Amino acid sequence: MTTATSGSGGAGGAGGALDGAVIAVAGAAGPAGRAAVLRLARGGATVVASDADSERLAEAVDAARSAHGGATVIGDTVDLLDPAATRAWADRTEKEFRRIDGLVHLVGGWRGSASFAETDLADWELLEKLLIRTVQHTSLAFHDGLLRSGRGRFLLVSAAGAAKPTAGNAAYAAAKAAAEAWTLALGDAFRKAGGDEGPRAAAAILVIKALVHDAMRAERPNAKFAGFTDVTDLAEAIAGVWDLPAREANGNRLWLTPEP
Repeated sequence: MTTATSGSGGAGGAGGALDGAVIAVAGAAGPAGRAAVLRLARGGATVVASDADSERLAEAVDAARSAHGGATVIGDTVDLLDPAATRAWADRTEKEFRRIDGLVHLVGGWRGSASFAETDLADWELLEKLLIRTVQHTSLAFHDGLLRSGRGRFLLVSAAGAAKPTAGNAAYAAAKAAAEAWTLALGDAFRKAGGDEGPRAAAAILVIKALVHDAMRAERPNAKFAGFTDVTDLAEAIAGVWDLPAREANGNRLWLTPEP
């Protein structure tokens, strides 16, 4: 079992692994995305945040800029279901900042059913787009730039249910498992590109049970959310992957919850 570690960039990021890095965050407007953008900016990274919802994206970018006045955080509304638009985003980012050191994939979604027999395949059609297609498009678009970086990281957030699916979670677990397989294939490409010296870039999977954030706690004050990972803890783990050598992170699942 490999366990993710926290980042060590510190409040200003001076001298930390994130300092000066250029990191793209897909799905930046959701709770996990906002926490990641804040943490990466605090560590000294330039953050290029993307989401399909331009209004919520602008709020996330403004919040990160307000929290860290010296940070460079920009928003870019991108349709990640469009492979050409996704590649244009990657190319534009690398051209503007002359490097791209990371893609953090936080595009999410969940659909489930009361039983296996009641599974609605319309749920699969949605989840295949959100959880698989966006991984495919971003990984293909950012592959070359991450290799050029020297410290490139492609990070997927997955769920423990992908390894041990339940009857009512068939579509979700299958989509997560497919996204994991795709990410591990990217990791193999990085391994092969590194040759005898080992990978220069890494593709890794951060595995959780489920996420929780302050708004969820406010809505359900009596809920325990046992085993859930707070979005701020996920953000710390994301930042910490840049502290790991590429050889250690690449092609691995980094567990933030006990393995099933």
